[in-house]
Amino acid sequence: MSSSLRQHIVAAAVVRDGKVLLTRRHTDAHQGGLWEFPGGKVEPGEGVTSALARELDEELGICLESLTPLISIPHDYPDKSIMLDVWRIDRFSGEPHGREGQPLEWVAIDALQQREFPRANLPVITAMQLPPYYLITPDPAKEGGQFLDRLVASLQAGVQLVQLRAKSLRQDEYCALATEVKVLCDRFGAMLLLNGAVDVVLEVGADGLHLSGSELMSLSRRPLGRDFKLSASCHNATELKHACDVGVDFVVLSPVMPTNTHPGAETLGWQQFAQLLQAVSVPVYALGGMTLDDLPTAQRAGAQGVAAIGALWGLEQQLL
Repeated sequence: MSSSLRQHIVAAAVVRDGKVLLTRRHTDAHQGGLWEFPGGKVEPGEGVTSALARELDEELGICLESLTPLISIPHDYPDKSIMLDVWRIDRFSGEPHGREGQPLEWVAIDALQQREFPRANLPVITAMQLPPYYLITPDPAKEGGQFLDRLVASLQAGVQLVQLRAKSLRQDEYCALATEVKVLCDRFGAMLLLNGAVDVVLEVGADGLHLSGSELMSLSRRPLGRDFKLSASCHNATELKHACDVGVDFVVLSPVMPTNTHPGAETLGWQQFAQLLQAVSVPVYALGGMTLDDLPTAQRAGAQGVAAIGALWGLEQQLL
């Protein structure tokens, strides 16, 4: 459906001390009785941030002081179609209270799945729980004996999401390395996704699986249960749509910018990247020529964050 025909809804993920503020819809409202991120309709001629500021004042009695784009989600209900435009609020003034009589509650971010939300809100939960940086490891064969040490450096610097990519290894070698990497990720509270077979994910006890573009397109349904994270590599609108149809939790879209490894490859650029995201209902990481400084640009384009190999490998500085 054309975005111009969708009702534009703005919502806020208001965060304080590791918890996010939820409100409960009145029973006589659309999707009544369910929990949601506070917000409402963008009025004709109204800017998105102005609408968000107005809704937060009307619903909660607070004034926003800083905001970051989180995710925009097109969603079709049986009775209406919406574009849910969600922003993360980390600084605000005033003490939130239900000015319209609605119940509200602060809920730990890692406990959001325990609440019942409208379906359009479910990708917001994923976005809230995913970090802004996604490390894709380089080929261990090219790292000599420094692979695990450099991984530790990245984890110490704040990397919280790792994809173990090691195409040069046999499956038994990959499984052995993945077991060591999982121990390190657990130590630093990071999620580990394997770029390999489903049975290896289960054997190692990894947090999820990453699919290549060809692996994604060969599937008709999700290969792992919802207890695991599932991501996929995408390069065009066809792959993005199929990823959403299969039920992935998030995707990596590339190449955004030129890279040293593929200097002549055609790139998306930020404008096309942003256009492709308008039809995507899951979080998206930008990949290809990314640096740490590209994070704000990626988020303004609608991305969850940036994925990278070199820029996130063996870091000597703190990320956030």
